[in-house]
Amino acid sequence: MATIQQQTMRGRTARRQAGFTLIELIIVMAILGILASMALPNLVQVPKRANESVLKNNLHTLRQVLDQYNGDKGYYPESLEALVEEEYLRDIPLDTITKKREWGVEYDTFDDEFEPAETDLPEGGAPGIIDVFSLSEDLALDGSAYAEW
Repeated sequence: MATIQQQTMRGRTARRQAGFTLIELIIVMAILGILASMALPNLVQVPKRANESVLKNNLHTLRQVLDQYNGDKGYYPESLEALVEEEYLRDIPLDTITKKREWGVEYDTFDDEFEPAETDLPEGGAPGIIDVFSLSEDLALDGSAYAEW
């Protein structure tokens, strides 16, 4: 049989092994703090990176649709709304940086020396949109301007 002193020693040992000491908790909290401070800068950029990805996708889609329109009609559209009216797009995509459905556009230029054929001109005879870009003046995460994408 165990003596009372041995039983008391077992109880103390069991209580010490059941929990953590204050120094152990402080060390664990310090390690967690260091790991969180390393991951936080990357988490801050996640929404901006997502917006940039959607912007690239929307620009790619618009440019593809402009080329499809040109392939079908033989000329580029006079406006982005024409793409919606003629059902090449359901709606004009959103510029995720400016949060608007407005885009910068680059129009086709005609060479003054060579007059284009009648089939190469739209009904109004105005030059069509050959490229689109963002109207944002901000810089991307890679340092380039959104308007240059």
